[in-house]
Amino acid sequence: MKLVHKNVDKGNQGSVVLIPEEPEDMWHAYNLIAKGDKVRSTTIRKVQTESATGSSTSSRVRTTLTIKVEDIDFDTQACVLRLKGRNIEENQYVKMGAYHTLDLELNRKFELSKPEWDTISLERIDMACDVTQNADVAAVIMQEGLAHICLITSSMTLVRSKIEVCIPRKRKGNVSQHEKGLSKFYDAVMQGIMRHVNFDVIKCVLVASPGFVKDQFCEYMFQQAVKLDNKTILDNKSKFLLVHSSSGFKHSLKEVLQDPAVIAKMSDTKAAAEVKVLENFYSMLQCEPAKAFYGKEHVLRAAEAQAIETLLISDNLFRCQDVNLRKEYVNLVDSVRDYGGEVKIFSSMHISGEQLAQLTGVAAILRFPMPELEEEDEENDDSESE
Repeated sequence: MKLVHKNVDKGNQGSVVLIPEEPEDMWHAYNLIAKGDKVRSTTIRKVQTESATGSSTSSRVRTTLTIKVEDIDFDTQACVLRLKGRNIEENQYVKMGAYHTLDLELNRKFELSKPEWDTISLERIDMACDVTQNADVAAVIMQEGLAHICLITSSMTLVRSKIEVCIPRKRKGNVSQHEKGLSKFYDAVMQGIMRHVNFDVIKCVLVASPGFVKDQFCEYMFQQAVKLDNKTILDNKSKFLLVHSSSGFKHSLKEVLQDPAVIAKMSDTKAAAEVKVLENFYSMLQCEPAKAFYGKEHVLRAAEAQAIETLLISDNLFRCQDVNLRKEYVNLVDSVRDYGGEVKIFSSMHISGEQLAQLTGVAAILRFPMPELEEEDEENDDSESE
């Protein structure tokens, strides 16, 4: 998603102009646009014109409309977003108050105005427009003297850095010069990884090369990390995966991504953090039920007591038509973050999000047990059985 213009004031009112560039961006737009928002975009309208003789002809014209959204339809298969609402700005082809359907399309900009921009909506824009937020996988494609550091999202690959270092040939009496050149090259690649790979987001770093270049580089990098006490590299050692490539050029990435071992590893990375958190919640529910709760009422009570360590919430809840209910969930997220809790927003399009939806869409792992919430449940069950 490309952010063309953003004008949101301190009172959280204003508008943004966005251009969806990938099918995935339509999913972000679907999560951003709510009933009551104003959307301005170009559209095709069928217009009837009457000639001087009284005969009428119809033609299709492109015009710019601003509608107040009343209905949102998202076709997940075709990735098409249809917005239905009344025209709220003067237009030569469409009467004020007339209904119209806007189809948001790839590479066509639209302007979105909200009565109030909350933190969840603003975060969604940052996530959609910052490709590094979505990059689960990084790749270092290398050969002696040449390396490309790339970030891979579900829909695109970005080259973040190209590293070229001239390495003297290995000749008799010139071995030290060759070794120095190699060390300089490996250092530059290591610095590139540190600069461009966000290990909080990245779940896997592919290191690919012909021959043993990748093995020698990783051996050098981990030795340097120990020597320099580089905790970032050492703590994420398990994320590095060594694979073969025919060269250090970017086009070799294609063959790397077709490697069965890489495909298996990458399928594990997609929403892996959410899956892990959900597993933790289920095990907590079995082992220490007083520290794991789901359902709006219980989670809100735990939030009031500042007891939530990790909040699990479905993005589905932020698309509810009830404005006050949405605000309640936004305030819940803000309050958990304010006292140092972690928030995981699950996509309803992912299997882990579907599982969370079966638990009402909101759950929490607590810092300390709250047996009183359990007791309330039992009391309610008893009163219902009577």
